[in-house]
Amino acid sequence: MSAETEAVKTVAGLMALAARTAPKAVGLDSITIEIITGKDQEKIAEKMIAIAEEKGMDFFRTNGEQVRASDALVLIGVSGTKPLGLNCGGCGYATCDAMAKACTEAKSHRTDYAGPNCIFKVTDLGIAVGSAVKTASIHNADNRIMYSAGIAAMKLGIIKGCSIVYGIPLKASGQNIFFAAPIEH
Repeated sequence: MSAETEAVKTVAGLMALAARTAPKAVGLDSITIEIITGKDQEKIAEKMIAIAEEKGMDFFRTNGEQVRASDALVLIGVSGTKPLGLNCGGCGYATCDAMAKACTEAKSHRTDYAGPNCIFKVTDLGIAVGSAVKTASIHNADNRIMYSAGIAAMKLGIIKGCSIVYGIPLKASGQNIFFAAPIEH
């Protein structure tokens, strides 16, 4: 293992710290963070490529190849289907009880994300992800936020209890694999 790969794993830990300590609405933490390497990372990459075939969405394949080539993958998710009790209407429902009822009814639907989601918890997720990628950037680790990696991780059961998950693959190399030409095999 190269010094750069070891450094990326350290950065992944610092990203987890940044996500965990990011501000949360009303001080309640509903964020889940996992650092993935090795076999689980390969499983996620394979699932992303399979989803590309199933859905006819080629970017899942490209993203899957990038996850496979990465040194680590940080998953950040939120349990957004449990309302905070503020009755703000941001989720599209008049009350938190109405949202909770809609969440129960929506469990039978087959969509990528469970919903509806509390707008405050979704905002918490955005702030946590932003804090994590800022940390990666400060430490010069190439990264990219991928909804596709989060979907694959949820479908595989690698990250549990979340209604929305994003994956952030990390790589230390001479060329940013996330925004360069497609990976050659």
